[in-house]
Amino acid sequence: MKRKRFTEEQIIGVLREQEAGAKTGDLARKHGVSEATLYNWRAKFGGMDVSDARRLKALEDENGKLKRLLADAMLDNTALKDLLSKKW
Repeated sequence: MKRKRFTEEQIIGVLREQEAGAKTGDLARKHGVSEATLYNWRAKFGGMDVSDARRLKALEDENGKLKRLLADAMLDNTALKDLLSKKW
């Protein structure tokens, strides 16, 4: 997993600077990111508050856990079906 350099609070701060009228290229150089990264951040975090970003992060983590649980359950289910389908 790649390490994040910026927290949600920092990203939202950069986006607020952009909304205030700073040029994208200048912001990218100032913070050491590419312009594409700024556009991706705006797509993901645009119009959010810090509390909204934290909630989004918590929901994404919970969603990942639930997906793993579902995959494990489906794997167990498939294994049981294979075991029961064999003739004794």
